[in-house]
Amino acid sequence: SGPRGVGKTTVARILAKAVNCEQGPTETPCNECVHCREIRDGVSLDVREIDGASNRGIDEVRELRENIKFAPASCRYKVYIIDEVHMLTREAFNALLKTLEEPPGHTLFVFATTETTKIPATILSRCQCHDFRRVPVGRIADNLRAIASAEGVVLSERALRWVAEAADGSIRAGQSLFDQVIAYAGLSIEDDQVEELLCLTERRFLPLLSAAVFRGEAGACLRMLHEGYYAGMDMAKFFGALLDHFRSLLLVKVLGADTEVLDLGPEERAVLLEQVKDVGREDLQRYID
Repeated sequence: SGPRGVGKTTVARILAKAVNCEQGPTETPCNECVHCREIRDGVSLDVREIDGASNRGIDEVRELRENIKFAPASCRYKVYIIDEVHMLTREAFNALLKTLEEPPGHTLFVFATTETTKIPATILSRCQCHDFRRVPVGRIADNLRAIASAEGVVLSERALRWVAEAADGSIRAGQSLFDQVIAYAGLSIEDDQVEELLCLTERRFLPLLSAAVFRGEAGACLRMLHEGYYAGMDMAKFFGALLDHFRSLLLVKVLGADTEVLDLGPEERAVLLEQVKDVGREDLQRYID
């Protein structure tokens, strides 16, 4: 289980390879043997990937239970990967329960879900649970940097981090956004193009607004809000970004600019450090409240 786009189904496929590889069972599938290649290409008869949202009824589970009885066609194990398993109906879960309790020795089930709370306790108690976490911004940026290098895409570190931050902890979302940026801007990408595509207009206003707040310039704050509104900013989204910005200021004040708690680039950290130099913790907390 875990957030979207962090590799749950990918790991399930790798596990299927690991138990069925001709060199295995092994921690490192060879990716060369017949079984590894078939699983990689999605044509293996013994590894079935089932979408729980589309096959959520009791009839589909009954059919699955009938098929489980038969030995694998060529692999060592039959592997059933059920994606979004929380979408199964209660009746389907009940029908699956006995099979999970006493599965045939040649069968493995791998369930993937974003919502563990929707899985019945009777099912969970028969599973080995692994919780996947959100991917840090730095690691998403590394992944996108490698893709940019391989594809000959030129963009700044700042733009790369913007895409990584917008991914919200999901490698898949980061790659999708990067794909959109390339489709929009081509292979040579300017910062303002990324800013426009990701609707990051408010980023320009945040440090200016907090600086005006610290100086006590109410007029400047109101002018910036007016300008931002007519520049097409989503004000609800801007409010969330402003709250995040003041939280980052407080973290820098308390923990220092080098803290690993903040997923920000060196330039942004330097700006935050400069702004909180003469501001007290209590004031920052009051601003957040």
